[in-house]
Amino acid sequence: MPAYICATCGIQYPESLLPPERCDICEDERQYVGWNGQHWTTLSDLGTSHHNVFRPKWPDLIGVGTEPHFAIGQRALLVRDPALNLLWDCISLVDDATVSAVQSAGGIGAIAISHPHYYTTMVEWSRLLGNVPIYLHADDRRWVTRPDAAIVFWEGETHRLADGLTLIRCGGHFDGGAVLHWARGADGRGAVLSGDVLQVGQDRKSVSFMYSYPNYIPLNAAQVRRVGAALEAYTFDRIYGAFWDRNVLAAGNDVVRRSVERYLRAIGGA
Repeated sequence: MPAYICATCGIQYPESLLPPERCDICEDERQYVGWNGQHWTTLSDLGTSHHNVFRPKWPDLIGVGTEPHFAIGQRALLVRDPALNLLWDCISLVDDATVSAVQSAGGIGAIAISHPHYYTTMVEWSRLLGNVPIYLHADDRRWVTRPDAAIVFWEGETHRLADGLTLIRCGGHFDGGAVLHWARGADGRGAVLSGDVLQVGQDRKSVSFMYSYPNYIPLNAAQVRRVGAALEAYTFDRIYGAFWDRNVLAAGNDVVRRSVERYLRAIGGA
């Protein structure tokens, strides 16, 4: 039986004879049902019309995205670190060519995901790449649409994946919204992989924060302060966002501080 994938958000559901009646992710106020109604696809169908591309931006970091645009359109990141190779965030399409490319880059030992909008086909990725563990924050457990033994729900404010690789719960966009601090990233200056818990601005010199991006629902002042405070103890020069080339390439700590202050002024919460 196929495991159907929502064509609007890219999330996969358990195997079934017929598509689900609804997508829980899309019916939440942070997302939306497509303007033409709920539509579904499968991995096999998606693979006939789309393909994945790999873009090495730096020797130790490779972007993985789907063309043409599908669902939300984020790209994943393949982190190559001496302590642990991992996939940060996820995309819906995974096929033999993708698996081969990941293995050629050294494979992965884990998957970690920032928030439920990017869970996509995480179970398929895990199974095809050796049943690697999938790290999700426990506060977002209710949004898992396809449970699996590979999923590891971590709790608390931080979780050490390996030396120099730390998951940090920031909250905001989702209760368990997390970023990855990569101490050896940016040639040892440190990097944060943020998904859209921190949304890199078009100027690539700032970040911002929203409860819902497509429906323009802002975060309140307390939540934004919390996001900023969660990162204060960490040093990082770069911020790698959720979409192609949406990266802050210098002074990451200062960018977050200034962006928090700017946001609070804008909403009158300073």
